[in-house]
Amino acid sequence: MNFIKQLEQRWEDSNSLLCVGLDPNLSRFPDIFKNSEKPILEFNKAIIDATHDLVCAYKPQIAYFSAESAEDQLQATIDYIHQKYPEIPVILDAKRGDIGSTATMYARESFERYKSDAVTLNPYMGYDSAQPFLAYADKGCVFLCRTSNSGAADYQDLLVEGKPLYIHVAKRISEQWNHHNNCLLVVGATWPEQMADIRSLVGDMPFLVPGIGVQGGDVEAIMRSGLTSNKQGLLINSSRGILYAGSGSDFAEQSRKQALLLRDEINQFR
Repeated sequence: MNFIKQLEQRWEDSNSLLCVGLDPNLSRFPDIFKNSEKPILEFNKAIIDATHDLVCAYKPQIAYFSAESAEDQLQATIDYIHQKYPEIPVILDAKRGDIGSTATMYARESFERYKSDAVTLNPYMGYDSAQPFLAYADKGCVFLCRTSNSGAADYQDLLVEGKPLYIHVAKRISEQWNHHNNCLLVVGATWPEQMADIRSLVGDMPFLVPGIGVQGGDVEAIMRSGLTSNKQGLLINSSRGILYAGSGSDFAEQSRKQALLLRDEINQFR
């Protein structure tokens, strides 16, 4: 089953558009992990066990692991999800983008070393930087399009032939790169009007949507702007707002409560 089919099945089975981002910051962990040999893995497993029935995907951010020389715990986290909850897809948030043999190695890293189901990518260097990832027809390729950060406008809003650059990105990926129907776009929750414009161009292509919670994205606005005709099409990501909902020994229970609240808020507007 390719990534898009797996995602569609998960949307249906879980009745959820919530994606939980795994951004493990040791400085924010509860004290119970102070003496743990593999604190990141143990923290992640607790979060996953507490929220697995509420999510459509998990998204580990590679920087939080590599900064701690914890790539083994990243691999173990992905393995844990695949072994215990194989129906839940895993998106490796790595934002890779390079050319030639280097892109080929990054694709191998994402899909063969870590065995992620999808990976985030930067399309700035063009098709030859994306092709090694796209060639894995059963894997998802999640391209930056209109990101949630305030500086996104520096380049993404620049006019090219009278239209913002992000429109050209969306159009090219949907019309020329999506041969295997394995492309997705990152479209930030902080820009609902732009999201609506992109949705009108790309049809039912899924959007990974950061920017809810800490960054202030509005759930109702993005649901109006981004839902597909079958009330799916979105992976609405929350990381810090769920992971660090509690700081005591009941942290996993508090994370579950926050995930449930957000899942239900999203479903209000479906």
